[in-house]
Amino acid sequence: MSMSIRDVLEALEKGEISVAEAEKALRLDYMEKVNDHTVMDHGRRMRKDIPEVVYALAKSPEMAADIAKSVPKGGYLLISRATKEHYNAVVRAVKDNDVTYHDKAEAVSVGSVTAKKKKGVIGIITAGSSDIRVAEEAKLMAEAMGCRCITSYDVGVAGMHRFLEPMKMMLDENVDAIIVVAGMEGALPSVVASLASAPVIGVPTSTGYGYGGNGEAALMCMLQTCSPGLAVVNIDNGIGAGSMAAMISIRRHQNEKECRKEAGRERK
Repeated sequence: MSMSIRDVLEALEKGEISVAEAEKALRLDYMEKVNDHTVMDHGRRMRKDIPEVVYALAKSPEMAADIAKSVPKGGYLLISRATKEHYNAVVRAVKDNDVTYHDKAEAVSVGSVTAKKKKGVIGIITAGSSDIRVAEEAKLMAEAMGCRCITSYDVGVAGMHRFLEPMKMMLDENVDAIIVVAGMEGALPSVVASLASAPVIGVPTSTGYGYGGNGEAALMCMLQTCSPGLAVVNIDNGIGAGSMAAMISIRRHQNEKECRKEAGRERK
């Protein structure tokens, strides 16, 4: 079973697992070598709530299949930048685990996300439709970590009237963080950060013309923002943005839960 450290401790407290089972789940050195090319960190989800992610762009379909076979039943793996060839190889190799190809994100998931109460809400905005693949990668990652995502795509600064209603909706939903994905000059994250009370994570994309069009211009624009509250990940890094937003959301709701428990003890 794929469990975070908090899940393990709560299950132990309720008597749902034994001390021996808890000790096994909490081992921080749970590594597995896959053939001669990959070392899987099966303990990452326990430590950080972040599932194992494999970057498939430089890996053959056969390598992806080898890695997928190491996922235990009840575990979860994301294979990012994956093709249908990667997906087909994984399906052939994995007989007793769910395998899904996520077209919009160009990613493969192995296993299913544990059904549990969502830990928070994250907003995801793109400046253009060319940015959707990276946004969907971020969404897939955040959802794998137990967060609900609200999306609004193609609402960039070229038509500011498109942006206002989605922004209001996300603020009304009290999102824990907002991921803003933009290419070209990368202006939208700064605009969002100037209005939002939630932390904003900017993701520059390799979308644009000529000089700076591979994401460099968007990255520099976001790094030079004058809007406080904007953090920036690297070009096209939807995985990094999704995991950071989810960690912010999870920590916020954990703190709220602890505060409620403390308030209950004080009333007693």
